[in-house]
Amino acid sequence: MTKKALCIMSGGMDSTLVAYIMRSRGYTIVPLHFNYGQRTLTKELHAYRAICEELGVRDPYEIDLPFFTTIGASALTDPTLEVPTGGIEEGVPITYVPFRNGIFLSIATAIAEKEGCSCIAIGVVEEDSSGYPDCRNAFIRSFERSANLGTKETTHLTIEMPLVHLQKSDIVTEAVKLHVPLHLTWSCYQNEQRACGVCDSCRLRLRGFSLAGVCDPIAYVV
Repeated sequence: MTKKALCIMSGGMDSTLVAYIMRSRGYTIVPLHFNYGQRTLTKELHAYRAICEELGVRDPYEIDLPFFTTIGASALTDPTLEVPTGGIEEGVPITYVPFRNGIFLSIATAIAEKEGCSCIAIGVVEEDSSGYPDCRNAFIRSFERSANLGTKETTHLTIEMPLVHLQKSDIVTEAVKLHVPLHLTWSCYQNEQRACGVCDSCRLRLRGFSLAGVCDPIAYVV
């Protein structure tokens, strides 16, 4: 019997690696991407589609969630707020999108149930998500219990977080081992042509590549 994994994929390095890990474990991948009004929506969508093509997946899911821009309160969805470029922030950063993962996981649960998936895979990483409350292991385990309570008795879902305890350098190393197309991935919070190199996400990515001794294949402004 074919086992399926619903993979939430942003087009970034972490979630792309998760899809490749789940495939290496024998799962058929059901990819899911969200357009939620983020600054780099067009680039992320392009990256996601290219990665799905590389994976050989047909008819990947793409869900539009325009209400995130109405909610605002995040530099990723509110153009009046600046993306921080002065270094990695302490506490909950301004790039936190209120309850984004909770909403993503709710929609993912519905699609996973429809598709007959046995798990949902998400690329949360403690190293770069410690300030994001909806990336905590305790929250996701709690959500897993709620998802199974709120679905059919025949639905049994686990939420897989294969990267949660890895450092970014470990993620780069593992991605190289699994032949992940890192050149297709995008991490920058604010640019769509050349990555800025100075936002939190770019800094973490660049540091990971540097510590892994691997050259990052994407172009940067600085």
